[in-house]
Amino acid sequence: MGLSNAAKGGAVVFVGAVQFGFFVVLSEILYSAYGTGGYNVSANYVSDLGANCAGGSATFGACFIPPSATLFDASTAVLGLAFLVGAFFIQRAFKWRPATVLLALAGIGALGVGVFPETAGALHGIFSLVVFLFAGLSAVFTARFQKKPISYFSRILGLLTLLALIFVVGGINLGLGNGGIERMVVYPVLFWAVGFGAHLMATEETLYN
Repeated sequence: MGLSNAAKGGAVVFVGAVQFGFFVVLSEILYSAYGTGGYNVSANYVSDLGANCAGGSATFGACFIPPSATLFDASTAVLGLAFLVGAFFIQRAFKWRPATVLLALAGIGALGVGVFPETAGALHGIFSLVVFLFAGLSAVFTARFQKKPISYFSRILGLLTLLALIFVVGGINLGLGNGGIERMVVYPVLFWAVGFGAHLMATEETLYN
């Protein structure tokens, strides 16, 4: 018996999220080992792993391209593709477009972050905002496809990301540093994606149709 569409979508999202988490850690190690000045999770943005531009934009000075760049940018792009493919299968499974459109938009944002690192200036910032916003919304809306209690955790993680994003946009880091508060945006939805994907791998979409 083949995998259901829900299981296929879950498997793709799960793999995309796990590989991203793994390569973020590996990229931080490589940046610190071979970069200039090391990597500080409180001070450095996550995207600095792909290209650390002075002032956060290529227009504010030369960019340092760390050894982690290829790994991080490729991994982020793979995450985006995983969300897009996952959205396709999840739409086939549950046929509820609001959630799958949000997931697809998050995928486009992640793909854009990988293709357009900080060297791309404002374009990188736009894609970063897109992935953060729509990943958080995806976690909230896809709770519909999950059983209790994981559906509650999905909503909570999505809301945590959206709340942290408000702080980031408002320039408030709560004493965590710019990199620290950004991680409060990234990690909740990363944990959600792993749990969501794992849950769907054991799901038959006929239960929801």
